[in-house]
Amino acid sequence: MSSRILIVDDEATIRASLVESLTREGYTITAAESGEEALAKTHTQKFDLVVTDLKLPGVSGIEILQALRNQNNNTPVIMMTAYGDVDTAVSAMRLGAYDFIPKPFKLGTMKKQVRAALKATSVADTLTAKSAPQTPREPQAAVTTAPAAGLDGRYMRMIKACPGLAPIARILEKVGSSRSGNDTSILIQGESGAGKEIIARAVHEISRGSRDRFLEINCSALPETLLESELFGHEKGSFTDAKTRKEGLFELAGEGTIFLDEIGEMGILLQARLLRVLENRRFRRVGGKDDLEVKARVVAATNQKLQEAIEAGNFRNDLYYRLQVVEIDVPPLRERPQDLEILINHFVRTSNEEMRLETEPVDAKLLEMLQKYPWPGNVRELRNVLKRIMILEEPARLQAEHFPPHILAGHNPRHASQHHALGQATGLMPLSEVERLQILYTLEMTDNNKSKAARILGISRQTLREKLRLYEQDSAEPETRADSAEA
Repeated sequence: MSSRILIVDDEATIRASLVESLTREGYTITAAESGEEALAKTHTQKFDLVVTDLKLPGVSGIEILQALRNQNNNTPVIMMTAYGDVDTAVSAMRLGAYDFIPKPFKLGTMKKQVRAALKATSVADTLTAKSAPQTPREPQAAVTTAPAAGLDGRYMRMIKACPGLAPIARILEKVGSSRSGNDTSILIQGESGAGKEIIARAVHEISRGSRDRFLEINCSALPETLLESELFGHEKGSFTDAKTRKEGLFELAGEGTIFLDEIGEMGILLQARLLRVLENRRFRRVGGKDDLEVKARVVAATNQKLQEAIEAGNFRNDLYYRLQVVEIDVPPLRERPQDLEILINHFVRTSNEEMRLETEPVDAKLLEMLQKYPWPGNVRELRNVLKRIMILEEPARLQAEHFPPHILAGHNPRHASQHHALGQATGLMPLSEVERLQILYTLEMTDNNKSKAARILGISRQTLREKLRLYEQDSAEPETRADSAEA
């Protein structure tokens, strides 16, 4: 069965060109000319890949990506744009975009990226299928489950190994030794991708109910009525589609842990019901009459500033104080660069085990470069970058050439400023000049290795040489704009 691809672009010529070109490659193509149309199609059809323009009338490409992720839809997304600034690229990547392609592009480049994205997804799906735990409960949208880690403690060990998380490790040790048990709720705050779920799983490991289940639900991914049913369950006939009685997470968790991710997105009415559950440790199924006991620990997480949400009337003050019996603030990765080596080693080791590879981690020089990049997408961004490298490159050792240029740009102020200039170039200079700067920048980052630079740029070595001749640069040592200014 051929892969299904959704093309989204408001420019009819580009849309038609991509549809024709990718159809010839054997893919099944669906086209949309607006973000609204695209989202409507994702609700009724399943796609293996979405290729979307960034700037669209109405719903933008970023908003399409955000909507898909909020629906727990992990379909890979390739972004196209003529507004290729670094900030936008980072925003797309931190939300989980597979790649970012500046316009204009060659159809051959797009075909190559499409093949790579579909291959990466195929490998990831295979790995997920092999490693997925078997649970008796039918999986629900936006809900993930994991078997109890018991005394294994791998998440706790990982936290203890990171110097930047030492204060959190001490808090967790105190929680684990406390006699308060599962009555103590925990609120975890931090930026997106900072590792809040890892902290939540560590809480589960040190809890008395660690041999029961860890159940996670994203509060932003479901409408309030469906979220209520997922949490508390429902009785048969309690609403139109309630054909049978259903147990909610508070029943299924037993004495385990319920992780409420993105708690700041929960509706006010449901917040009131959650507050009563936390205070009384009892609940009723939707449409039910009998009170049931809550035995699980509740861990909530948010990337919002809940105090601001309280002031705006979007979050209950009493629920906030009931959740933050223990409050944990997870620092962003940029504030703990000393943890980077430990995290890289962990993710590489995990990928080696899953993919039967023997990739060696980064050396000291490359590690120093990576430590100077701010990692706006935090641990999630690092994990996704490494996973992509391992899947597509299968390297013997991680090298600088494997990492996107915008990440390596952080290791040198001159490179960073030049890369920032590239991000603003569309409004300041012709596209040909943007291309020139990108080529010279890539050559700098690869120590003038033309083969590596051409591979990163997606062009042939001969095309690179021709462009360098057009720029009237010495092909052996291309001179950057900064160098010219200094001369």
